[in-house]
Amino acid sequence: MLTDGSIAVQSASEAPFYRAVGDEAEVFRAAAGGGLPVLLKGPTGCGKTRFVEAMAHELGRGLITVAGHEDMTSADLVGRFLLKGGETVWVDGPLTRAVREGAICYLDEVVEARQDTVVVIHPLADHRRELALDRLGTTLSAAPGFQLVISYNPGYQSVLKNIKESTRQRFVAIELDFPPAEIEEQVVAHEAGIDAGTAGTLVRLGNAIRNLDGSPLREVSSTRMLILAGCLVAQGLSLRGAVQSAVVQTLSDDPDVVRALGELADAVLPRA
Repeated sequence: MLTDGSIAVQSASEAPFYRAVGDEAEVFRAAAGGGLPVLLKGPTGCGKTRFVEAMAHELGRGLITVAGHEDMTSADLVGRFLLKGGETVWVDGPLTRAVREGAICYLDEVVEARQDTVVVIHPLADHRRELALDRLGTTLSAAPGFQLVISYNPGYQSVLKNIKESTRQRFVAIELDFPPAEIEEQVVAHEAGIDAGTAGTLVRLGNAIRNLDGSPLREVSSTRMLILAGCLVAQGLSLRGAVQSAVVQTLSDDPDVVRALGELADAVLPRA
């Protein structure tokens, strides 16, 4: 993965590890075949980004990933004039590059960006498949293979930060969630490089946290979080130490909540 700030470009040689849970891969293939944009929705750390990486690799398409943030402007996506060697030159933004190259452009957590920025993608997300480059006085037609993919976390976003209906209705929606235990165990074991038993214990803890009644947590333990704990174990840290650092302390700063999570972890983890 080649990275450039908030932009990541996937190289053709990588084969991301992903295990399908439902028909998400079939839907994505069909959308890609018709050049249709895709909206991925699901909780933080459930595998949305990895899913896009895996599908881009399977389809043999380039992938340009952009992390959405509140300071993102339309110029960050489309491009801008920059001063280079005493001359003013136009530099394509990641969205423009994807349009020209026929790549997949993945806008991660797109609702974090300003609304006027999101509007830029509308002509690309309908029958026009065009990108207006106002500063160049021209309009680009998307090259064959171009596909727009956006994602967001419905449970995390506030009313003020949500996808407008005018945007949403341009997309084919795919809902992702944390995978069933048996699949999540495979993912954690593979990604962290740990044995199946340890991965199974981490997944049981993750599900116990997700199923807490009246949980005060804003976010629950994600698959990504369990993988991080597994990576610590793979580096020689004890399972309890890994869980404390990668799960318990990460989920909350409230002493009472941290204490309760620690007690839950003690109940789930095997006794030393």
